[in-house]
Amino acid sequence: MDESSPTVVLQPPLDVMRPRPADEIPEQDSMPGGLQYSLKLDGFRALAFILEGRVFLQSRSGRDLTRDFPQVSAYLQENLPPGVVLDGELCAYRDGRLTFTDLLRSRADRERSGVPVYYIAFDILAVPGRDVRDLSLTKRWDLLGGALHNAEPPLQRVLATLDEETAHLWFREMRAVGVEGIVAKSLSSTYQAGDTWAWRKIRNSDTRDGRVIGVFGPVERPQGLLVELSDGRTVKTSPRLTGMQARQVAESVRGLLGVRTEHPDHGIVTVVIEPLLVEVREMAGRHETVKFVRVRFEG
Repeated sequence: MDESSPTVVLQPPLDVMRPRPADEIPEQDSMPGGLQYSLKLDGFRALAFILEGRVFLQSRSGRDLTRDFPQVSAYLQENLPPGVVLDGELCAYRDGRLTFTDLLRSRADRERSGVPVYYIAFDILAVPGRDVRDLSLTKRWDLLGGALHNAEPPLQRVLATLDEETAHLWFREMRAVGVEGIVAKSLSSTYQAGDTWAWRKIRNSDTRDGRVIGVFGPVERPQGLLVELSDGRTVKTSPRLTGMQARQVAESVRGLLGVRTEHPDHGIVTVVIEPLLVEVREMAGRHETVKFVRVRFEG
């Protein structure tokens, strides 16, 4: 039997469904039908295709990761039937926590160091002979549980809950083991490729004060800020300021601006010559960013 068998209905590559960022964990009743809250893990996003005689681990960009993770691939092939397609995260563990940097090491280096890699599944796109992407998340989650009911490491289902308080507890307490945050998903959502508001990702963050030392873009409508943090680091805020934020900053820096100059790391910037205190949020994860929150008005 080859890969054209009717048991195999989905073939790589496929585009993945991607959550949009949110600042806060949404309330359970904020979407019709309610929400599922699951852990946001720091790993390689990967679709797992169980084909006839082989497994294909597809990265988010479409690259074949199968040879890089042979133990995971072998377990999937031995324990799941052809036709199953999973969505999940390849995660490495060291000293009791997730470690993204170990995923970047060579397979041989990981094996020499004894770093285990797991495939943590959070969705199912197909079962033998059937594409299930048009089903609700509630139904897909039940199918995923059935497909993985006998699974053992290195395969497991992601930790998830319907309880909002539990989600907040995980958000606060699981950062210490490398969990990036929470993904909130509409229970009625079907699986659709691309960015979607039906899924929201909420990353852990640290809110702190900083001092603005420059603005990027037109001074009457700044696009970003150059901020000096209390630990001495100089960072550029991201993403781009909203219209309301830009107006607030423009009004606050009026009369405080100096020359335009080129910062060695961040490009052309207009210098702010007097201190302006702002509140920023430093987002956790391997691609750490600092997001502008508001100007701090003292007194």
